[in-house]
Amino acid sequence: MIIDSHAHVNFNAFKDDGDEIIKKCLDNNVWVVNVGAEIRTSARAVEYANRYEEGVYAIVGLYPLHIKIDDSLSDITDNEDFNYQEEFIYEDYLDLAKNKKVVAIGEVGLDYHYFKEGDNVESIKKRQAEIFIEIIRLANEVDKPLSIHCRGVKSRKELDHARADAYKDLLEILKNNPVNKKGVLHSFVGSYKTAREFRELGFKLSFNGIITYSESYDKVLTDTPIEDILVETDCPYLTPRPLARDERNDPMNVKYVIEKIAKVKGMEVEEVIKIVEKNTREVFEI
Repeated sequence: MIIDSHAHVNFNAFKDDGDEIIKKCLDNNVWVVNVGAEIRTSARAVEYANRYEEGVYAIVGLYPLHIKIDDSLSDITDNEDFNYQEEFIYEDYLDLAKNKKVVAIGEVGLDYHYFKEGDNVESIKKRQAEIFIEIIRLANEVDKPLSIHCRGVKSRKELDHARADAYKDLLEILKNNPVNKKGVLHSFVGSYKTAREFRELGFKLSFNGIITYSESYDKVLTDTPIEDILVETDCPYLTPRPLARDERNDPMNVKYVIEKIAKVKGMEVEEVIKIVEKNTREVFEI
Protein backbone atom coordinates (compact mmCIF):
# COMPACT_ATOMS: atom_id res chain seq x y z
CA MET A 1 0.00 0.00 0.00
CA ILE A 2 1.28 3.46 -0.98
CA ILE A 3 -0.26 6.60 0.52
CA ASP A 4 0.11 9.87 -1.36
CA SER A 5 0.18 12.09 1.72
CA HIS A 6 -0.40 15.36 -0.16
CA ALA A 7 -2.47 15.53 -3.35
CA HIS A 8 -4.86 18.03 -4.91
CA VAL A 9 -7.29 15.92 -6.89
CA ASN A 10 -9.81 18.34 -5.38
CA PHE A 11 -8.37 21.15 -7.55
CA ASN A 12 -9.77 22.34 -10.89
CA ALA A 13 -7.08 20.47 -12.82
CA PHE A 14 -9.09 17.31 -12.07
CA LYS A 15 -12.60 18.75 -12.38
CA ASP A 16 -13.46 16.47 -15.31
CA ASP A 17 -11.93 13.20 -14.12
CA GLY A 18 -11.19 13.42 -10.39
CA ASP A 19 -13.23 10.39 -9.39
CA GLU A 20 -11.82 8.41 -12.31
CA ILE A 21 -8.28 9.17 -11.11
CA ILE A 22 -9.11 8.23 -7.53
CA LYS A 23 -10.76 4.94 -8.51
CA LYS A 24 -7.70 4.06 -10.60
CA CYS A 25 -5.50 4.78 -7.58
CA LEU A 26 -7.59 2.65 -5.24
CA ASP A 27 -7.60 -0.21 -7.76
CA ASN A 28 -3.79 -0.06 -7.69
CA ASN A 29 -3.41 0.13 -3.88
CA VAL A 30 -2.60 3.84 -3.85
CA TRP A 31 -4.46 5.80 -1.19
CA VAL A 32 -4.99 9.55 -1.54
CA VAL A 33 -4.96 12.40 0.96
CA ASN A 34 -6.46 15.48 -0.73
CA VAL A 35 -5.42 18.85 0.67
CA GLY A 36 -7.35 22.11 0.62
CA ALA A 37 -5.88 25.55 -0.01
CA GLU A 38 -8.88 27.64 1.03
CA ILE A 39 -12.47 27.05 2.13
CA ARG A 40 -13.74 25.92 -1.28
CA THR A 41 -11.07 23.35 -2.02
CA SER A 42 -11.03 22.26 1.62
CA ALA A 43 -14.76 21.52 1.43
CA ARG A 44 -14.21 19.70 -1.86
CA ALA A 45 -11.49 17.57 -0.25
CA VAL A 46 -13.98 16.54 2.44
CA GLU A 47 -16.61 15.77 -0.21
CA TYR A 48 -14.20 13.46 -2.04
CA ALA A 49 -13.21 11.71 1.19
CA ASN A 50 -16.81 11.11 2.21
CA ARG A 51 -17.61 9.46 -1.13
CA TYR A 52 -15.26 6.57 -0.39
CA GLU A 53 -15.42 4.12 2.49
CA GLU A 54 -11.63 3.98 2.80
CA GLY A 55 -8.51 5.05 0.97
CA VAL A 56 -9.41 8.72 0.49
CA TYR A 57 -8.89 11.34 3.20
CA ALA A 58 -8.93 15.10 3.54
CA ILE A 59 -6.80 17.89 4.96
CA VAL A 60 -8.37 21.33 5.36
CA GLY A 61 -6.78 24.74 5.71
CA LEU A 62 -5.90 28.13 4.28
CA TYR A 63 -2.77 28.34 2.14
CA PRO A 64 -0.64 31.38 3.06
CA LEU A 65 -0.86 32.98 -0.39
CA HIS A 66 -4.65 32.90 -0.16
CA ILE A 67 -4.72 34.88 3.08
CA LYS A 68 -6.26 38.32 2.67
CA ILE A 69 -3.75 40.77 4.09
CA ASP A 70 -5.73 44.01 3.77
CA ASP A 71 -7.29 45.97 0.93
CA SER A 72 -4.03 47.61 -0.06
CA LEU A 73 -1.94 44.42 0.14
CA SER A 74 -4.28 41.72 -1.12
CA ASP A 75 -2.65 41.42 -4.55
CA ILE A 76 0.65 40.00 -3.33
CA THR A 77 1.47 38.03 -6.46
CA ASP A 78 0.93 38.15 -10.20
CA ASN A 79 0.64 34.35 -10.30
CA GLU A 80 -2.94 33.53 -11.34
CA ASP A 81 -2.95 30.43 -9.14
CA PHE A 82 -2.95 32.70 -6.09
CA ASN A 83 -5.17 35.58 -7.20
CA TYR A 84 -7.86 34.66 -4.67
CA GLN A 85 -7.51 35.98 -1.13
CA GLU A 86 -9.76 35.01 1.75
CA GLU A 87 -10.47 36.14 5.28
CA PHE A 88 -9.73 33.32 7.70
CA ILE A 89 -12.97 32.44 9.50
CA TYR A 90 -12.12 30.13 12.35
CA GLU A 91 -15.59 28.65 12.77
CA ASP A 92 -15.89 27.68 9.10
CA TYR A 93 -12.66 25.71 9.19
CA LEU A 94 -13.56 24.25 12.57
CA ASP A 95 -16.77 22.80 11.11
CA LEU A 96 -14.81 21.11 8.31
CA ALA A 97 -12.00 19.98 10.61
CA LYS A 98 -14.41 18.02 12.81
CA ASN A 99 -15.27 15.66 9.96
CA LYS A 100 -14.03 12.14 10.73
CA LYS A 101 -12.32 11.85 7.32
CA VAL A 102 -10.21 14.95 7.95
CA VAL A 103 -6.81 13.72 9.11
CA ALA A 104 -4.92 17.01 9.46
CA ILE A 105 -5.06 20.78 9.10
CA GLY A 106 -3.25 22.19 6.08
CA GLU A 107 -1.73 23.17 3.91
CA VAL A 108 -0.85 26.09 6.11
CA GLY A 109 2.27 28.01 7.00
CA LEU A 110 4.49 30.68 5.46
CA ASP A 111 5.34 31.64 1.88
CA TYR A 112 7.89 34.34 1.07
CA HIS A 113 8.58 33.15 -2.47
CA TYR A 114 6.39 35.63 -4.33
CA PHE A 115 7.48 38.88 -2.71
CA LYS A 116 7.88 41.52 -5.36
CA GLU A 117 9.08 45.09 -5.57
CA GLY A 118 6.77 47.45 -3.71
CA ASP A 119 5.29 44.85 -1.36
CA ASN A 120 5.04 45.73 2.29
CA VAL A 121 6.99 42.61 3.17
CA GLU A 122 6.79 42.96 6.94
CA SER A 123 3.02 43.41 6.89
CA ILE A 124 2.55 40.32 4.73
CA LYS A 125 4.85 38.24 6.90
CA LYS A 126 3.14 39.46 10.06
CA ARG A 127 -0.32 38.56 8.77
CA GLN A 128 0.78 35.11 7.59
CA ALA A 129 2.25 34.43 11.04
CA GLU A 130 -0.91 35.63 12.81
CA ILE A 131 -3.14 33.35 10.77
CA PHE A 132 -0.76 30.42 11.15
CA ILE A 133 -0.88 30.77 14.93
CA GLU A 134 -4.69 30.81 14.77
CA ILE A 135 -4.59 27.66 12.68
CA ILE A 136 -2.31 25.97 15.22
CA ARG A 137 -4.98 26.77 17.81
CA LEU A 138 -7.56 25.16 15.54
CA ALA A 139 -5.43 22.03 15.07
CA ASN A 140 -5.02 21.70 18.81
CA GLU A 141 -8.74 22.17 19.41
CA VAL A 142 -9.64 19.29 17.08
CA ASP A 143 -6.56 17.30 18.16
CA LYS A 144 -5.15 16.85 14.68
CA PRO A 145 -1.68 17.32 13.18
CA LEU A 146 -0.55 19.97 10.72
CA SER A 147 0.47 19.65 7.09
CA ILE A 148 2.79 22.63 6.78
CA HIS A 149 3.71 24.60 3.69
CA CYS A 150 6.90 26.64 3.88
CA ARG A 151 8.61 28.32 0.98
CA GLY A 152 11.36 30.88 1.27
CA VAL A 153 12.82 33.52 -0.99
CA LYS A 154 13.84 32.63 -4.53
CA SER A 155 17.56 32.96 -3.92
CA ARG A 156 20.10 33.82 -1.25
CA LYS A 157 20.48 37.26 -2.81
CA GLU A 158 16.90 38.04 -1.80
CA LEU A 159 17.37 37.34 1.88
CA ASP A 160 17.94 41.02 2.62
CA HIS A 161 14.66 41.87 0.91
CA ALA A 162 12.74 39.27 2.91
CA ARG A 163 14.84 40.01 6.05
CA ALA A 164 14.43 36.43 7.18
CA ASP A 165 14.14 32.98 5.74
CA ALA A 166 10.70 31.37 5.97
CA TYR A 167 12.01 28.17 7.60
CA LYS A 168 13.69 30.20 10.34
CA ASP A 169 10.47 32.09 11.07
CA LEU A 170 8.46 28.87 10.95
CA LEU A 171 10.71 27.19 13.51
CA GLU A 172 10.32 30.14 15.84
CA ILE A 173 6.53 30.04 15.58
CA LEU A 174 6.38 26.29 16.22
CA LYS A 175 8.68 26.55 19.23
CA ASN A 176 6.51 29.28 20.77
CA ASN A 177 3.18 27.71 19.75
CA PRO A 178 3.48 23.94 20.20
CA VAL A 179 1.34 21.67 18.04
CA ASN A 180 -0.02 18.84 20.16
CA LYS A 181 -0.16 16.24 17.38
CA LYS A 182 2.88 17.63 15.50
CA GLY A 183 2.60 16.78 11.77
CA VAL A 184 4.61 17.00 8.59
CA LEU A 185 6.61 19.54 6.60
CA HIS A 186 5.07 19.10 3.15
CA SER A 187 7.30 19.41 0.06
CA PHE A 188 10.39 19.95 2.17
CA VAL A 189 13.16 21.79 0.31
CA GLY A 190 15.33 23.04 3.18
CA SER A 191 18.83 21.96 4.15
CA TYR A 192 19.65 18.82 6.09
CA LYS A 193 20.49 21.01 9.10
CA THR A 194 17.08 22.67 8.92
CA ALA A 195 15.48 19.25 8.52
CA ARG A 196 17.13 18.12 11.74
CA GLU A 197 15.67 21.10 13.61
CA PHE A 198 12.13 20.22 12.54
CA ARG A 199 12.66 16.56 13.35
CA GLU A 200 13.90 17.53 16.80
CA LEU A 201 10.54 19.25 17.31
CA GLY A 202 8.78 16.01 16.43
CA PHE A 203 7.79 16.74 12.84
CA LYS A 204 8.24 14.45 9.87
CA LEU A 205 9.27 15.50 6.36
CA SER A 206 7.45 14.81 3.12
CA PHE A 207 9.17 14.65 -0.27
CA ASN A 208 7.78 14.80 -3.80
CA GLY A 209 8.91 15.02 -7.43
CA ILE A 210 11.38 17.80 -6.64
CA ILE A 211 13.86 15.22 -5.34
CA THR A 212 13.86 13.50 -8.75
CA TYR A 213 14.99 16.59 -10.66
CA SER A 214 18.60 16.51 -9.49
CA GLU A 215 20.88 15.27 -6.73
CA SER A 216 20.46 18.51 -4.75
CA TYR A 217 18.38 16.89 -2.01
CA ASP A 218 20.29 13.61 -1.74
CA LYS A 219 22.08 14.88 1.37
CA VAL A 220 18.77 15.63 3.08
CA LEU A 221 17.43 12.20 2.15
CA THR A 222 20.60 10.49 3.36
CA ASP A 223 20.58 12.38 6.66
CA THR A 224 16.87 11.90 7.38
CA PRO A 225 15.94 8.53 8.92
CA ILE A 226 13.43 6.63 6.81
CA GLU A 227 11.18 6.56 9.89
CA ASP A 228 10.78 10.35 9.55
CA ILE A 229 9.82 10.40 5.86
CA LEU A 230 6.46 10.65 4.08
CA VAL A 231 5.92 10.75 0.31
CA GLU A 232 3.60 12.82 -1.82
CA THR A 233 2.95 14.08 -5.33
CA ASP A 234 1.50 17.56 -4.67
CA CYS A 235 -0.39 16.82 -7.87
CA PRO A 236 -1.23 18.30 -10.30
CA TYR A 237 2.13 20.04 -9.75
CA LEU A 238 5.75 18.86 -9.55
CA THR A 239 5.53 15.91 -11.92
CA PRO A 240 8.47 13.61 -11.15
CA ARG A 241 11.04 12.39 -13.58
CA PRO A 242 11.18 10.39 -15.79
CA LEU A 243 7.83 11.95 -16.78
CA ALA A 244 7.70 15.29 -18.60
CA ARG A 245 7.57 18.27 -16.25
CA ASP A 246 4.60 19.78 -18.12
CA GLU A 247 2.55 16.58 -17.80
CA ARG A 248 -0.26 16.73 -15.24
CA ASN A 249 0.85 14.91 -12.12
CA ASP A 250 -1.44 12.47 -10.29
CA PRO A 251 -1.17 10.22 -7.21
CA MET A 252 -0.12 7.16 -9.22
CA ASN A 253 3.22 8.89 -9.83
CA VAL A 254 4.20 8.80 -6.16
CA LYS A 255 6.03 5.56 -7.00
CA TYR A 256 8.79 7.58 -8.68
CA VAL A 257 9.40 9.50 -5.47
CA ILE A 258 9.67 6.24 -3.57
CA GLU A 259 12.09 4.84 -6.14
CA LYS A 260 14.36 7.87 -5.75
CA ILE A 261 14.37 7.56 -1.95
CA ALA A 262 15.17 3.85 -2.21
CA LYS A 263 18.04 4.55 -4.59
CA VAL A 264 19.59 7.26 -2.43
CA LYS A 265 19.25 5.23 0.76
CA GLY A 266 20.32 1.94 -0.78
CA MET A 267 17.06 0.25 0.22
CA GLU A 268 14.62 -2.03 -1.54
CA VAL A 269 11.57 -0.23 -2.94
CA GLU A 270 9.19 -2.55 -1.09
CA GLU A 271 10.95 -1.81 2.19
CA VAL A 272 10.57 1.94 1.65
CA ILE A 273 6.89 1.48 0.79
CA LYS A 274 6.25 -0.49 3.96
CA ILE A 275 7.99 1.95 6.31
CA VAL A 276 6.60 5.10 4.69
CA GLU A 277 3.06 3.69 4.82
CA LYS A 278 3.54 3.06 8.54
CA ASN A 279 4.84 6.61 9.04
CA THR A 280 1.88 8.13 7.23
CA ARG A 281 -0.65 6.08 9.15
CA GLU A 282 0.95 7.13 12.43
CA VAL A 283 1.01 10.86 11.59
CA PHE A 284 -2.56 10.99 10.31
CA GLU A 285 -3.94 8.21 12.54
CA ILE A 286 -5.37 6.38 9.55
